[in-house]
Amino acid sequence: MNKTVYLSFLFIFLLFLQVFVLNNINLFNYINPYLYVSYIFAFPLQKNRIPFLLSCFCLGLFIDFFSDSGGIHAFSILTVAYIRVFFIRLYFKKISTDYSFFNLKTESFGKKFNYIVTLTIIHHLILFSLINFSFNNFGNVLLNTLFSSIFTLLLFFLGTFIFTKKE
Repeated sequence: MNKTVYLSFLFIFLLFLQVFVLNNINLFNYINPYLYVSYIFAFPLQKNRIPFLLSCFCLGLFIDFFSDSGGIHAFSILTVAYIRVFFIRLYFKKISTDYSFFNLKTESFGKKFNYIVTLTIIHHLILFSLINFSFNNFGNVLLNTLFSSIFTLLLFFLGTFIFTKKE
């Protein structure tokens, strides 16, 4: 399948999954899965980051539009999309000349796990900080971040395991 068609399908699938299914899950007032962050992990690494940042912004903006959340999803996913390169350099030791050859599927599980967990926790921390927007609720921000990140990561790795073909 063409990479552009695949990314377009993934964009639409994650948008509808988040808006119609996952936004309706609220377990124990602390667990809210935000699986749309996995779009960042599927997007290929390129030197020109403008199309990637624009598509992440649009994904967050559409989720904000359907969730009536005022731009917090757009800001959080755009921030994580922008700092993604730093963590690729940190965990995978890649430089700009390696970007065209970089594939997350070929990396070791430990590095991939650290990378995905770090970006998911950062995304959730920004998101829940903006949702609460008060230092009085900092404990709730940390609890929401922790439990929602665990649930989101569980869904991500389970979905990756189920939908990835074995080679």
